[in-house]
Amino acid sequence: MMKKVLLATMIAASVGAGTMAAPASADISVHVAPPPPRHEVVPAPRHGYVWAPGHWDWRNGRYVWVQGSYVRARNGYHYAAPRWYERDGRWYMDRGGWARGDADHDGIPNRVDHAPNNPNRG
Repeated sequence: MMKKVLLATMIAASVGAGTMAAPASADISVHVAPPPPRHEVVPAPRHGYVWAPGHWDWRNGRYVWVQGSYVRARNGYHYAAPRWYERDGRWYMDRGGWARGDADHDGIPNRVDHAPNNPNRG
């Protein structure tokens, strides 16, 4: 049992803090813009997994690249990658993570949507 808990903790840490919960508000604020994203070669798709792209994190007063990885898909949820945004001269990080509900952002909750992953619906 302890090995499973340790493995789950390591996976969560490798993707970035907070990625196994609903997206949280920004908890990082810095004056310096992040570097451009690095190009990553995405491995072949894995059934039952979602690609979590690499991103810049802020650790110990500097940007650190966190490599992309596959994370186990969660039924009824969609994954939002971490992102940086600028507001009033400061840079904030939205850690992203798993969000329940509307994967294709069409206003219909996934639990009643007959095509919950169709981004082309109007």
